[in-house]
Amino acid sequence: MEDLLKTDLYNGNTLGDLLTLDFLAGLVGNVLTAVLILIVGLFIAGWANRRITGLATKHAKLDDTLFNFLGSIVKYAIIGFTALFILNTFGIRTTSLVAVIGAAGLAIGLALQGTLSNIAAGVMIIFFRPIKIGDFVEIAGQMGTVKDITLNFTELANLSNVQIIIPNSEVWGNTIVNYSIYPTRRAEWTFGVTYDADLKKAERIIIDTIMADERSHKEPEPFIQVTNLGDFSVDFLVRVWCDSAVYFAYKADMTRKVKEALDAGGVDIPFPTQTLQLERDTPDPEPQRATAS
Repeated sequence: MEDLLKTDLYNGNTLGDLLTLDFLAGLVGNVLTAVLILIVGLFIAGWANRRITGLATKHAKLDDTLFNFLGSIVKYAIIGFTALFILNTFGIRTTSLVAVIGAAGLAIGLALQGTLSNIAAGVMIIFFRPIKIGDFVEIAGQMGTVKDITLNFTELANLSNVQIIIPNSEVWGNTIVNYSIYPTRRAEWTFGVTYDADLKKAERIIIDTIMADERSHKEPEPFIQVTNLGDFSVDFLVRVWCDSAVYFAYKADMTRKVKEALDAGGVDIPFPTQTLQLERDTPDPEPQRATAS
């Protein structure tokens, strides 16, 4: 090293010039190394993101939203580690920097606690899939068709085609009633007839009318029984299975058809009546006058 310094000084180069050249050479080497690390890191991050999101494309049962989210997490995690490697290349200690980032992340997490809870619930919904787009559901007192599921909220369209936005924390934290999950449903009616009606005739009219419809399933076997003796009627409970897709229209149609069939068969359907008993007020008898004797 001394011989090198003597040679450089002999050739007219000062010690400051020599140190500057070494510094510039090291800086250029660090910059080139950082650029190479950055290129490799971005390539790996993009490749990992494409691989993860591509899984949902190859397999129809996998949810696109969940794998897009997971792909983004992996991508930005790799980019973050790449940035740390680049800082180490320039001799910057990253231990304290990581601690600062962790503290900042904790503060941000506390400030965005509600939003993060929605995101966490959204991940659970997308991963476990208790509902999916197109299902007819009842959530948090709201009933409608699922139109979209994001990481923050679930969108429903109710029976009037009005948009309903429910935060995912309320979706995951509440009871979910999914009317579309099973292909068949059991429809149920209660039909009342008068006490003087022929019950066997009424039963035959009701079950024949319902089972004549092509939407009625023969299996499981339909159920019809007298289950209640009400104040004004004898009540039949009827249960018949049908496809879930036609449930509402089917139930409404059968209600009307059974009423018409009972009318045509001469079976009366009662309606509430009240008997009013009026008492006439009678005037008090006139008091007898006292007579002197």
